[in-house]
Amino acid sequence: MNPKVDDRVPVLIVGGSLVGLSASLFLGRLGVRHLLVEKHADTSHHPRGRGNNVRTMELYRVAGIEPAIREAASVLAANHGILQTPSLTGEEQEWLFREIDPGGRLARFSPSAWCLCSQNDLEPVLLKSARELGGDLRFSTELLSFEQDAEGVTALLRSRETGEERTVRAQYLVAADGPRSPSRERLGIGQTGKGELFHNVSITFRAKRLAEAVGDRRFIACYLTNPEADGALLPVDNHEEWVFHAPWHPEHGEPLEAFTDGRCMRHIRAAVGMPDLEVEVTGKAPWHAAERVAESYSGGRVFLAGDSAHEMSPTGAFGSNTGIQDAHNLAWKLAAVLGGWAGPGLLDTYGQERRPVAEVTSERASARSAEHSHPGYAVVPGVGRQAGVLAVALGYRYPAGAVAGADPAGAVVPEKFESAGEPGSRAPHQWLLRAGVKLSTLDLYEQAMVLLTGPDGLAWHEGARRAADRLAVPLDAYRIGLGAEDDLAPEPGTDFAELHGVRPDGAVLVRPDGFVAWRSEGAAADPEAAVTAALREVLKL
Repeated sequence: MNPKVDDRVPVLIVGGSLVGLSASLFLGRLGVRHLLVEKHADTSHHPRGRGNNVRTMELYRVAGIEPAIREAASVLAANHGILQTPSLTGEEQEWLFREIDPGGRLARFSPSAWCLCSQNDLEPVLLKSARELGGDLRFSTELLSFEQDAEGVTALLRSRETGEERTVRAQYLVAADGPRSPSRERLGIGQTGKGELFHNVSITFRAKRLAEAVGDRRFIACYLTNPEADGALLPVDNHEEWVFHAPWHPEHGEPLEAFTDGRCMRHIRAAVGMPDLEVEVTGKAPWHAAERVAESYSGGRVFLAGDSAHEMSPTGAFGSNTGIQDAHNLAWKLAAVLGGWAGPGLLDTYGQERRPVAEVTSERASARSAEHSHPGYAVVPGVGRQAGVLAVALGYRYPAGAVAGADPAGAVVPEKFESAGEPGSRAPHQWLLRAGVKLSTLDLYEQAMVLLTGPDGLAWHEGARRAADRLAVPLDAYRIGLGAEDDLAPEPGTDFAELHGVRPDGAVLVRPDGFVAWRSEGAAADPEAAVTAALREVLKL
């Protein structure tokens, strides 16, 4: 006998932290009805996960909320760099790096920039935007169990406020339920990687006089290396609100209860070099740094995203950014399959694409923690600590998946960042003008497949439209040139064909997530057939 179903939705999201909320936002932008449940009563109150890399900010730009995020993050807008010093009051200090984007080089490659926005400030922005888009987001609601069959997933939910239980039927479930993911465990999916790396206790505190010792050093984080009291200091408002990450060693039998307020205050005073500093501890939260990646990103109609799929050392905030980008990759694929313009095999490419990225990124995150001598983690000698960071943030690639013509032997994360328009890579940024309004090529990618050509691309456009109509695939086509008949004008000094690795008579097909799906370096004898074949391969039709 089938259980009574109280709600039916195309997608059920479990977990309402950064990744779950981002999944709701992205699905809402694509018009996909969904329900999100989160067991906690509200968004995060603890300032953590503050580093949002340039790719993440590009996604939030396209989703229309980048200005709101920067407003929420304004108090830390002037903070840059990582400082390492035995004490804030001593002379010895070393900047591991001073600027995230020295010289402003990043502006050549992206319309966005890095943003320091703590999780407790970012999540309310995501929540508000997701609800404005029609998302059904329910807090104090937990997933008790789920079963799946060939047509969907049946989930049992319970309100933690009233105890009421409801049964929800969804076509797909997105499990963004954290590193101890009950959903992953229920699916029996194992993990690979080094496992636990180190443990910290994150202490929030007030100390008005600490700003005197910090002075004009507006750092993102300061690693304090006093062997008697090491830790990481992070500003919350640069004045009196701070966070301190203290090493914790449960592997040696140290209980969490040992971190009394008195111990925390003494540790902070010794670490910063101010023995008479007045410290008011306002909160404590343990966290565990680990390197683990799920052996599979899905089981049937259930997909893992964020920490349920991968755990990474926190240095560089690689984990949260990777998770948000998981959600973005999955959202357009769910929308395409639910919308009937892609085959169900497209969803198999989610794990094909995202799991290799997580494996490489998690290794980079661990190495970065060691390079930065993160409290509680082993130190390794390193030079050029910023080398390769942009390659991780913007340059990751999909050698296999929903792409046609990608190099299957290509590196998932290259040693150096390059933006050349290869299939499987993020499409290059180019400034354009449309009816006098400035926009980036990246602003074109969200709702449909996009075909780009230079002014010589009329045959491509006619063929692509016929191919898209025949396959019932939403496709936008743009010619970039200076002629009156062209759709978009390039910024002076930029060349569409050169940026995208094609000749003036070539074409580039871009996915809704802004990754190059396919390209033709030059003209084709039969453009309609070429685009048809590409769409079929990419969308698994």
